[in-house]
Amino acid sequence: MAPVPLARHLVRARDLADARYAEPLTVDDLARAAGLSRAHFSRAFRRAFGESPHAYLLTRRLERAAALLRSTDRSVADICFLVGLQSVGSFTTSFTRMYGTSPTAHREQYPPASAHALIPGCVLRAYGRPQHRTFREDGGGGPN
Repeated sequence: MAPVPLARHLVRARDLADARYAEPLTVDDLARAAGLSRAHFSRAFRRAFGESPHAYLLTRRLERAAALLRSTDRSVADICFLVGLQSVGSFTTSFTRMYGTSPTAHREQYPPASAHALIPGCVLRAYGRPQHRTFREDGGGGPN
């Protein structure tokens, strides 16, 4: 049986970071998923993907945070913790470095989340009907 290429191990670790970014993952966890020592994994990951495993994981978290800021009304602190970060101050600093604006300023550049609310057509029809009808539906008792 042929040995598994190093790239496949690195992709396994990267996929773990993509799928479980919100969990308290560390570089050690990613290295374990790749079956490599931390130092060897970090060097190989940087060569393969152009950034350190820590930077990759932080980027995934910040990208998800930006999406949540655009599409929800959750607080900045709540979003920070939802994406797996532990410090609002560090989150704000990292976010500002990556996007050029603070999380709050980023949110203000987009319409409020309520503008994105998707309401099924059946609900719109049920609740969008006039409540005070001016005609009788049963046809009984009154002038036609």
